[in-house]
Amino acid sequence: MIGIRKAGNSRETGEVNMAPLIDMTFILLIFFMVSTTFVRDAQVDIERPGAASGVQSDQRVLRVTIDARGEIYVDTRPVKPWMVQSAVREQLSHNPIKTVLAVVDRRVNTGKLIEVVDQCRLGGAEEVGVAIDQEF
Repeated sequence: MIGIRKAGNSRETGEVNMAPLIDMTFILLIFFMVSTTFVRDAQVDIERPGAASGVQSDQRVLRVTIDARGEIYVDTRPVKPWMVQSAVREQLSHNPIKTVLAVVDRRVNTGKLIEVVDQCRLGGAEEVGVAIDQEF
C-alpha cells in the first residue's frame, strides 16, 4: 500500500497567500512617497519678477507669499501684516532650516516687500530670499 492515499485525508485548499501581495503594495507605496517631491507653493496667482542671477532654493524653506493685492500668506496660510513675525517664528520653530523664501508678485511695491522681509528676520529667519522667474 505504498503510494496510495485515501481521498478523505487530502487537505488541498484553494487559498491564496496574501502576504507577498501586501508586502509588494507597501514597497510600492514607500517608493512613490520617497520619489515624489512635494512643492508647497500657495495656490495664489503670482507673476514673479525676473532676474538672470537666480539660484535654486531648497524645497524645505518656509515660503511667505505676497500676491498682487498685497495679501500675505505664510506657508499657504493667510495672515495679516502685523502677524507675519509671529507666524514665521512659529513655523521656523519646527524647521531646522531657518531660511525664508519670499514669493512676491512683480506688481507688489518694494515697501511692502521690505516690510515683510524685515518681519521675517525679526521672526528668526537667518536668510531671506526672493523667488524669481529666471531669465536667460
